[in-house]
Parts: sequence; structure tokens; C-alpha cells
Amino acid sequence: MNTGLLLDDVFRGHDPGEGHPESPARYRAVMESLAKRGITDETLPIPQRLAEPDELRRCHTPDYLEKVEREVRSGAPELSTGDTRVCPNSFDVASRAVGGVLNAVDGVMSGRLNRAFCAVRPPGHHASAAKGMGFCLFNNVALGARHAQQKHGAERVLIVDWDVHHGNGTQDIFNEDGSVLFFSTHQSPWYPYTGHAEERGQGKGRDCILNEPLPSGSGMKEIGASFLDRLIPAAQAFKPDLVMISAGFDSRMGDPLGEFRLTDDDFAVLTRWLMQFASETCDGRLVSVLEGGYNVSGLASGVCAHVRALLGD
Repeated sequence: MNTGLLLDDVFRGHDPGEGHPESPARYRAVMESLAKRGITDETLPIPQRLAEPDELRRCHTPDYLEKVEREVRSGAPELSTGDTRVCPNSFDVASRAVGGVLNAVDGVMSGRLNRAFCAVRPPGHHASAAKGMGFCLFNNVALGARHAQQKHGAERVLIVDWDVHHGNGTQDIFNEDGSVLFFSTHQSPWYPYTGHAEERGQGKGRDCILNEPLPSGSGMKEIGASFLDRLIPAAQAFKPDLVMISAGFDSRMGDPLGEFRLTDDDFAVLTRWLMQFASETCDGRLVSVLEGGYNVSGLASGVCAHVRALLGD
């Protein structure tokens, strides 16, 4: 089975500044760990590229895109829309993250790849159509879902978000859509203080938003039960053409920005469950995209367990 890996040193070029948790050190640790364990050699490389403006506009408003580019190019230290620190390279790096994810979607939807992991930064799931926040500029996974629909004819996409923080931007983008089923397990109450169980989508999107807010200290017992008891039955009824994962490893035990207790083995199990579902439902098509994870060694270890599972180990 062909597993693609998007891994490129260009993603170290986004630097929020000294002491910031979403640092280039995260990426260096991931790159070094994947190489040291031989995982890089077992995957097929996915190239990064700049996303086209029309591709970014699939999920983001023109005014927001112009604002981000203007503020970044002017040397602003932080987006005016929220708590996302930037540097002069941030617009290009974030655009290349999106372009790389779209390349991964192309590979999986065309059948060249069975599944893919996109090790990109900055993360994306807090970015809504007109607002960057929570370290995020562009919503990588949402743009990947739209690309699958608009370029490859996918009718329905499942997005599973296991980051410790609620993917409020992804929910906002698809809240009234109906063609994307968004499922999120997240610590609550916790940043960004959204993702309540009663938030289920509106209009065409009614019942296509599934939130599982869980208390501090939750681990595989609680998160695994949410996957088996709520996600899988809903996803089976939805019948997606593609499965995407917002793979945040700040839900791993020991993360400084989260209080969940998942282990590397737990991430492997969750991955295998979603692979099995994809195999039964959409010919195995699965694209995973890196989100959070701020304990550098824990992030690297969790990513390796996830990619090992994608490889079939």
C-alpha cells in the first residue's frame, strides 16, 4: 500500500518568535524522528507548492486573504484578527502548507496514493473564513476537503479532529454546508471555548457537526468510546468519499497546552480504526494533516506512531 508523506524543511520558515510554543523546533523534531526511525524511507514523498489564490478562496474570503498578506508583508508581529504571531515568511509558508495538502489530496483521490500524512505548519483548524487565530493562518484540512470536492468530484468528506483544542474554524466553514461531516473530540472547557455538544450545524449542515467535549484528564477510555459509539455509526450513515484527519498531538499526555492523556499506542489505534473505516467505505482514501502538539519530543513520538500505523505496521 502506498503511503505518502509531505515533509519539507520549508515549513521551518514560519517563526512566531522566541519562546512561542508553535516553534520551528516542533518541525525539526518531527523530521529528525521520522528519519531516525526509517519511516521517511518507507513512504512516498509529496511535494509542497504554493496554493493558488483561487484555491485559498475556496474557504477564505478575499478580504481576509488580502489582510493576511498585507500584514505579514508589512512586518506585523501578529495578525490583527487574533492570536497568531507571524514573521515575514509566514504567508508563503502557510500557502505552501495548503498547496502540499492539496497535492496529497490529488495523490489519494487519483489512486496514486492510498493514504497520506501531511507534516505541515503552521496549523490550520482554528482559521475560519475571515479570521486567523490560535496560531493558524489558513485552514489546511478544510481547503483539502474543498479541493477533493471541486477538483475530484467527491460528494462527501469526513473530517475527524482529535486535537485537544476544538477545531472551531473548520466547524465554522462547514456549519451550514452538509457535504462535510465534522467530528471533534476536545478538552472542555478549554481554548477556544467552543465545540459544545449542542452545536450540531445549521440549515443543510444540521447534524453534520458532531462535538464531543470531554473533561481534563480524559484518555483513550473516553475518546475511544466517542469514536466507536458516536463517530463510526454517524460516518457509516454519511458514507464519505474521503476521510481527513486534523491530527493534533497536543491531546497526548504531557503536552503543555492540553490535559488529555492519549499515548502513542492510542494514536496508532485511532489511526487503524479510521483506516479500517476508510477501507470499508471509500476505498481506503485517507489524508491526515498535522495540527497541534507542543511537547516537542512527545509530538515527534506521536507522529511516528501515527505514520507507522498508516504504513500498516
